[in-house]
Amino acid sequence: MSANAVVLTACIAEVQTLRYTPAGIPALQLVLEHQSELQDVQGTRQVKMVIKAMAFGALAERLASHAVGSIWNFQGYLSNSRAGKSIVLQIQNFSQDLL
Repeated sequence: MSANAVVLTACIAEVQTLRYTPAGIPALQLVLEHQSELQDVQGTRQVKMVIKAMAFGALAERLASHAVGSIWNFQGYLSNSRAGKSIVLQIQNFSQDLL
């Protein structure tokens, strides 16, 4: 089994200062908040969650300029944090619906 893909609509709750890896690659840490209502076996379920996220390269530079509170569609994959105690969304792309 090798599938690890995430698509999540979330609000940017926190943005750290853009930093650079030792190799000079831009890196950005964020905290995202998601809220939705889904149908479950037991009926309607309210889902609220907070997840740490990371972006690198030109994507990190683009994301750094977006406002806290703005809502985006994020695509990426899940990995462990450096400490291995939490999950981090590694952002590979993001977009905003204009509906």
